[in-house]
Amino acid sequence: MSTPVPSPTGEMTLTKRWIYLGIALGIAFFARFVPLPEAWRTVGELTLRPEGQAALGVLLFALVLWMTEAIPFHITGLLGIFLLAVFGVEDFSATVRLGFGNHIFIFFIGVLILSSFITRSGLGNRISVFLLSRTGNSTGMIIFGFLAVGMLLSMWITNTAVAAMLMPLGVAILKEEGVTPLKSKFGKGLMIACAWGPIIGGIMAPSGAGPNPLAIGFMREMAGIELTFLGWMMYGVPAGLLILFPTWVVLMVFFKPEISHLTKTKEELRAEYDALPTPDREEKVTMIVFALTVFLWLSTPLWENLLGINIPISMPVLLTGALFFFPGVGATPWKTVEEEISWNSIILIVSGISLGMVLYQAGAAEWLAMLFLGGIGGVNPFVLVLAIVLVVSFIKIFLSSNTVTATIIIPIMITLSTALGIDTLSVTIPAALTTSMAFILVTSTPTNVIPYSSGYFSIRDMAISGTVMTLVAAPIVAVTIFVIGKMTGLY
Repeated sequence: MSTPVPSPTGEMTLTKRWIYLGIALGIAFFARFVPLPEAWRTVGELTLRPEGQAALGVLLFALVLWMTEAIPFHITGLLGIFLLAVFGVEDFSATVRLGFGNHIFIFFIGVLILSSFITRSGLGNRISVFLLSRTGNSTGMIIFGFLAVGMLLSMWITNTAVAAMLMPLGVAILKEEGVTPLKSKFGKGLMIACAWGPIIGGIMAPSGAGPNPLAIGFMREMAGIELTFLGWMMYGVPAGLLILFPTWVVLMVFFKPEISHLTKTKEELRAEYDALPTPDREEKVTMIVFALTVFLWLSTPLWENLLGINIPISMPVLLTGALFFFPGVGATPWKTVEEEISWNSIILIVSGISLGMVLYQAGAAEWLAMLFLGGIGGVNPFVLVLAIVLVVSFIKIFLSSNTVTATIIIPIMITLSTALGIDTLSVTIPAALTTSMAFILVTSTPTNVIPYSSGYFSIRDMAISGTVMTLVAAPIVAVTIFVIGKMTGLY
């Protein structure tokens, strides 16, 4: 699951940070107190109201700080909520309730608890070593194995954690082979695979990436659509599986290994897995709770019919996350798990929901939707889907974070569908899946930062290959969504 990149405040002078903060505040106050000419505020029959203009000012304030990282991402989100209240756009308590009162808050905590136990118990490492032990010693197949392992694991736990599991395994292989950082194509391909595999898995299930539950929350609050776990996977799993092989091809084209096989034999690789210690009690408990979580997510419709209640995606993982702390179940105390939960990511997601909802309620999202995308209502459905995937893919270059992109784009897409009278899912599904695909910029997600920190590839290496990967993945995702949408009556 994607989380925001921590603000590298140490790399920016205090003067620059204050300048960016001043620019951001200047934009916000200008938008609040200087009315734009009516001709500028009018798009067709829609006129931007004063509170909508103020909300846009707060959005631009947040965008400046998110893009420059003058202050941490999540603090920017909280300041945005503060300014919305100060400018009279929305009551402070009501704005906070929109985000922090959303069940996605619970979902994210539950997933991070599950991810912590999978990582700490050794279950994640065992799964990774087992799958990699089956790839053999061909360097090309090892790169494919890292992609596949990353994809499969990051469907269920944070893709940042998956990248953190894979990177040390990859570095160990590279050091054993004596490859040179930044000069070895095998080193570059293997480390980028540690990022791209989890990114692919991140689009396949709601638990895979931070923008996914954010998009689900917006659809529920703004459009009344309760997208189920299976409902998301119906589009995400085929898209992820179809992207996997082309991703490997792109890596092999750009970073074809200079060595064809490792010095270790297939038997030695399998012996490393066989040498792992027998699963202890904590790992067995984690395996059972993990399996129970997946089962409950996939069988939600059955339980809804049996119990006669609505079960959002947060309910199953709330139960299973709590099970770890029942007497005699898990051995890891809450205090330890609490330190590993990314609270700044949670704050960014829920404050993002608050900002997005207020943009919607103030009419700003509708105005932006009609300004930029009002003319696409009559185009062919496939062209519509492809355009959305491509536009969102490259917008992320400027917004610097998957979660920030979802905060801005999803409310606009939902509003656009309402304004044009088209099915909300027809535009939000392609946008939601695309917000998690971060192939180009290292800074889009910590999932990229972790392998980059190993020193084996440059920002340029990922940017060039990632641009091609984005152009390859976009039509695959678009075709997948369109075909499944046709089969289900969405298009």
